[in-house]
Amino acid sequence: MAKGRGATLQIEGRFENVARERVDDGWCTRDEELPPFRTTVTVEKAKSVIQRHDSPDLPFERSLNAYRGCEHGCIYCYARPSHGYLNLSPGLDFETRLFAKPAAANLLRAELAKPAYQCSPIALGSNTDPYQPIEREWKITRQIIEVLAECRHPLSIVTKSALVERDIDLLSQLARENLVQVFISVTTLDAELARRMEPRAATPRRRLLAMQRLNDAGVPCGVMVAPVIPYLTDAELENVLQAAHEHGGHTAGYTLLRLPYELKTLFSDWLGTHYPLKAEHVMSRLREMRGGRENDPEFGSRFSGQGLFAELLSRRFRLACERLGFNRRENALDVTRFIKPDKYGQQSLF
Repeated sequence: MAKGRGATLQIEGRFENVARERVDDGWCTRDEELPPFRTTVTVEKAKSVIQRHDSPDLPFERSLNAYRGCEHGCIYCYARPSHGYLNLSPGLDFETRLFAKPAAANLLRAELAKPAYQCSPIALGSNTDPYQPIEREWKITRQIIEVLAECRHPLSIVTKSALVERDIDLLSQLARENLVQVFISVTTLDAELARRMEPRAATPRRRLLAMQRLNDAGVPCGVMVAPVIPYLTDAELENVLQAAHEHGGHTAGYTLLRLPYELKTLFSDWLGTHYPLKAEHVMSRLREMRGGRENDPEFGSRFSGQGLFAELLSRRFRLACERLGFNRRENALDVTRFIKPDKYGQQSLF
């Protein structure tokens, strides 16, 4: 287990045709301490940056990810298996071998400038966190928001980082024209659980403070209680919503834990390592909420689950939101203010 990292395994991705394991070679090296996993960042030469979606259960049609991999190291992250496409491990590689797209803002500008482009809100943070630690140095997310602000293009952001406060100047400018919505992801209020589960993300208390500061600046910021994990975080649902309400939140959402592909193995091993007495209870209840499977990829049920306990969770969420006044405001972003940019970085005079 690597100190300060989320994954307890470095497993091969599903596209690999070889497997590696540590063995005793006679030199007594099998139990030697391995060197620490250090974060490396590789430049990715992307050709485009806007991804388009047709999923009926997503609230957006377009997303943009400035990075691949995420140093936050959240063990439950559904994006981990995507590292398999790079012939890298969804385990420790996902949180240590990162890829950055420094040309993202220029590519975005060029795509927005195309004659056929039609404005629709762009989601930042749909796969990996746009404000993960390396953003402090690379500032790619900031550059992207600068382009969107210049063009008056609507966007939404999901993050579990307090670094989002750095861009309050841009976000408040967008908020004045109903062009931005921010969600802070809060999985638990238990700092010790968060440290094990999301080792390099901001503490729950710090995320709530960021939510407060955004709302005080006029930037509408809500909460995503995601993912809800049976027997581990589900009892906190109402408390997280209450805390978000106390920090200015007016919108809320939740999702049930998803375990696609290799994530099943990674999460199960993490559970057995950190919470061995709860591990079987967690997985059993999750299978019960997933129709007997550990993951349900079906539209309509993949985010919320199915069955009695999924219905109870949904009802608890709905009643808490009604009591606290969440989701009463219209939060549709304005797409009518969009100004097509000149792809070379200068607005047209006409």
